[in-house]
Amino acid sequence: MKLTIDTTEGKLTSETEAETRVLELYSKEAFQLISQQWLKIGWNQKYPYTFSWLGRPIVQLPEDMIRVQEVIYRVRPDVIIETGVAHGGSLIYYASLYTAMGHGRVIGIDIEIRPQNRQAIEAHELSHLITLIEGSSTAPDVVRQVYSLVKPGETALVILDSNHTRQHVAAELEAYGDLVTPGSYIVATDGSMKDLYDVPRGNASWAWDHPAAAAAEFVASHPNFVLEQPTWPFNESDLTENITHWPGAWLRRLS
Repeated sequence: MKLTIDTTEGKLTSETEAETRVLELYSKEAFQLISQQWLKIGWNQKYPYTFSWLGRPIVQLPEDMIRVQEVIYRVRPDVIIETGVAHGGSLIYYASLYTAMGHGRVIGIDIEIRPQNRQAIEAHELSHLITLIEGSSTAPDVVRQVYSLVKPGETALVILDSNHTRQHVAAELEAYGDLVTPGSYIVATDGSMKDLYDVPRGNASWAWDHPAAAAAEFVASHPNFVLEQPTWPFNESDLTENITHWPGAWLRRLS
C-alpha cells in the first residue's frame, strides 16, 4: 500500500494493486488508515517500551490500558489472572484499579520472574494485592495452583500476555477458559503480530502464527464464547474501532 498525505489539499490517497482511493484527510477512513501505519511504525520503534505505571515499566499501548480499564470497571471481576509478568507494570496497574474500586486481587504467572523484578514487585505499595507464580502458564501444576487460588463463586477475568505463538495461546485458552465467568473475558493480547510480520523487527511467520488466530479457532470450537470488541461506554465521535495491539483478542463468555 502507498499512502500520500496532502495537507495542502486536505486529502489522503491510498494506492493498492486493486484500487486507488482519495479520501478526505480528516475523515474516519483516513484516520483508520493512518492509525494502522502509526501502530506498525510505533511498534517497530518500541514506543510501547517507553511507559511506566506507579514506578514499574509497563510494556503496553496506553490505548489498550484505557480500554481494559473500561472492561474491568464494568465487569468488576474479583480476580484478574495475567500470564506474563515481565517488569510487573501491568500487575501494578490492575492492583491500582482494584485499590480505587475497593475490591479485587491479581495473580501473575511467568515462566521466569527475574529476581530484580520480583524484588521490585514485592516491595511495591500494592504488593499485598498481587500473587506471583513462577512456571509455565500451561504446566498442569501451575494451572492447578491458579485454579486453587480462585474461590467458588468468584468472578474472574484472564489476560494472556506471555508466549504469543499460536500453539501456546491455544493451550492457554484451553487451560484457563473454564476460569472465566459468564459475562467476563479471556483476552489473547498482541494479535497485532499478524500486521507486524513485514516490519524490520517483525518475523514472516507472524502472518499466521499469532494470538488472534488461536482466539478465532478457540471460539469456533467453544460455542459458549464469542469474539467481540467490548463496546465503548463513552463515544461522542463517529469512530468505532480501537487503536490497538490487541485485535481479535476479546473472548466473552456467554454461559
